[in-house]
Amino acid sequence: MKVVFLGTGTSQGVPIIGCDCEVCRSLDYRDKRLRTSACIETGNKRFIIDTGPDFRQQMLRENISRLDAILFTHAHRDHTAGLDDIRAFNFKQEMDMPTYATPEVLTQLQTDFAYIFEKQPYFGLPRLELHEIGNDAFNVGGVRVQPLPVMHLRLPVMGFRIGNFSYITDANHIPDSTFELLKGTTVLVLNALQIAEHLSHFNLEQALEMVSIIKPQRAYFTHISHRLGLHSTIEKRLPAHVQLAYDGLEIRVD
Repeated sequence: MKVVFLGTGTSQGVPIIGCDCEVCRSLDYRDKRLRTSACIETGNKRFIIDTGPDFRQQMLRENISRLDAILFTHAHRDHTAGLDDIRAFNFKQEMDMPTYATPEVLTQLQTDFAYIFEKQPYFGLPRLELHEIGNDAFNVGGVRVQPLPVMHLRLPVMGFRIGNFSYITDANHIPDSTFELLKGTTVLVLNALQIAEHLSHFNLEQALEMVSIIKPQRAYFTHISHRLGLHSTIEKRLPAHVQLAYDGLEIRVD
């Protein structure tokens, strides 16, 4: 399995225009973070987790010309706002795009993008094939996907496990039942927003604590705000098996 980090940033703590913080001034490409998303390739299937505002830019940058499905973690706009640009894949692949999310997220998508779902839609609009998911594993083109329910303060969010790879973003609490589902994970992706504690996201210390409980062979932190600081500074504080992810990072999972 190949995983590409399309974006590792967040709208949380984004500096205002003209900001002169050290991250904005950094010349390190690892400090240039688009909104959080990932691309997973397993066998001959390619899935996207979330379509944030930077979706089109991410697809062009990674030269992704085919998608088999979209998996949505939750309905916040920094994870859904790029959905309109799925129309290019509809046109190229001549198919509606299979889209997997909880009923609540699908309802919100139909509200936020109401024009897509009109009874007589305008020609050329995005075309989606909606699939409701719950806590049970589901099948996407022959690939088993296990949802990983977590909490983003009071908002339920879905992480996803495919094989030995588990991906969780926008969380500040992992229920005991989800820890059971995470057992045996060899590669873990987890959000780590900033140094200070946050109301609805794991901070760096809390993310490291989760890694110590889950015990993956490798862990990568994503959903990183400017408040976490420079990549080169933070990576020195991390254990050898834990890394900050960065946009464009490609990893392999057995």
